[in-house]
Amino acid sequence: MKLVHTCYRVKNLEESVKFYQDAFGFEEKKRADFPEHKFTLVYLALPGDTTELELTYNYDHPEYELGNGYGHIAITVTDLEDIHSKHKEAGYEVTKLMGLPGTPPGYYFINDPDGYKIEVIRGGFLD
Repeated sequence: MKLVHTCYRVKNLEESVKFYQDAFGFEEKKRADFPEHKFTLVYLALPGDTTELELTYNYDHPEYELGNGYGHIAITVTDLEDIHSKHKEAGYEVTKLMGLPGTPPGYYFINDPDGYKIEVIRGGFLD
């Protein structure tokens, strides 16, 4: 078995694709349009990675409620402070750098256009 993708439902497909490309360097791997059923699927992946992020756009659905059980996806980076600064300068909604109790700062969260959280973790932080 292998985890192949995580799915987010989005209200503005092109805005979401642009966010993941600009903020993290995701590449669009495939797109499937189903106009007769009023939805489009876009699969994104980080360079060299096979696990994908599926963005589902339902044409007539304006917005989704995340609820109180929603978690997040996580992306590991080599230079946490640098990408944190770049995300702040780009105007993205980001938290301060944080650490687990008794540890130095090793992660932060950034929100995508639909309010989904992405945890950005220093490589090796949880090893």
